[in-house]
Parts: sequence; C-alpha cells; structure tokens
Amino acid sequence: MPESDVEKFDGMLLALAQQHEGGVQHLLETIFSFLARKTDFYTGGGPGSAKKLILEKFSKYESVALAEKAEKEKKSKEAEERRKAKIKKEKDECTVEEITDAEAEALQKELDKEKEEKAKKAAEAEKKAEEEKKADEDEDEDEKDKGKLKPNAGNGCDLENYRWTQTLSEIELRVPIPRNLKIRARDVIVDFEKKHLKVGLKGFPLIIDGDLFNEIKKEESCWILEDSKTILVTMEKNKQDGMVDTSGDDRPRN
Repeated sequence: MPESDVEKFDGMLLALAQQHEGGVQHLLETIFSFLARKTDFYTGGGPGSAKKLILEKFSKYESVALAEKAEKEKKSKEAEERRKAKIKKEKDECTVEEITDAEAEALQKELDKEKEEKAKKAAEAEKKAEEEKKADEDEDEDEKDKGKLKPNAGNGCDLENYRWTQTLSEIELRVPIPRNLKIRARDVIVDFEKKHLKVGLKGFPLIIDGDLFNEIKKEESCWILEDSKTILVTMEKNKQDGMVDTSGDDRPRN
C-alpha cells in the first residue's frame, strides 16, 4: 500500500487511540481482539502465518521509526552545536583584552591627541563661519548706516553711562549708579530745561549734561530713584509726532 494511502487513515486511527485510556497496550488489545472476532486473520492461513505477517510489519516499521529518531537526534545535536558555537563567538568578541600600563598610557595620549585635534578643527570652523557671517553682514550694511548707533528694543539707544527708550508720547532714561556707592534721593541731581538735561550725583561730575533735539514739557517730566541703584528719568514729549530716528546721535529725542 502506498504511503499516502496509509496516512489517509491517520485521523480515524488517532481518534480511536485517544479513546483508549490504557495507551498503546489497550489499543493493541482492541485491534487483535477485532481481528480474532471479526476476521479469519488467525485461522485463514497456514500455521504461524499470522504471527509471521505481524513480525514482518513490526520489523518494517520499527526500522522506519528508528531511522526517524536517529535523524531527529542528529538535527538536534547539530542545532545544539551551532547554538554553542554562536555563544562562544559572542563571548570571544566581548572579551576585554588586558593591556599593560605603558600601552594604556600610549593609548590615552593618542585619544587625547585626537580629541584635541577635533576640538581645534571645530574651533577653526566656528571662527571661519563667524568671520564669513560678519563679512556678509558688513557687505549688506548700507553705506549711509555706517558709523551710526544701533537702536535698542525700546526704539532708543544703549550707551556707556545710560540707556533710553521712547514711546509715542514720552522718553524714559535709565542711569545706573556705580555699585560701590550708596545714595539717597537727596544725593541725586536732575535738572530739566526745555531743550537741556542734566543728571548726576552731588560731589561727582555730571553723568549727562547735554542738549535735547526738541523741547520737552518740563512740568510733566519727573524722576525717581529705583532701589538706590538706578535713576529713572521720564520726559514728556512736547509734540506727539510718533517715533523718531534713533541712529546717528546719542541724545534722547522727543
């Protein structure tokens, strides 16, 4: 019988085997009992023919079973050897090689040198980029703007001794006090004139003593001392003519 014909009964025989709680012995008991009760298997042939047939089939499929077992064991052994070889390879790759103090020192010097060279190259590249950026900015700068003061965020100007900002209606001027001085309001000098402003401290040269571009409202202008650190001067514009150009001069404009 072809192998495919034998295998087509596997489902039925498997179901039969599952119903035998006694295992293979119980299953064989049922089969041989069936042959005795329902067939002439034991009596149809000559003496000993049934036993001979059983031994032939047993020997045939014993060889098949042993060969399959040997093949499975071989494949399992090969797989285990491959697994062990892989583990050994990974272990060998992860092994730390010990080096002498001299070798370690030489290696460290080499690493430090590489690090220093990389840092030097990075600094040179950054410097070159800054120079190129500055050159581009200088090229973009209009000739008429060269030499002029750059306005701050408050549409005014940041100077060495003070800074000022402006709105549409007023000018605010901040004069920082040197840190080593402790002063009170009576030590401050602020003198408003229509087109002139003086700011300073008693006993010291005036910090600001200069003309304004336009007139201010003296009666609406004032000053305060903030935390003994800054003289805050507020000047009311005489003409509310909007923002004015803050470049080209250090005088607060109104």
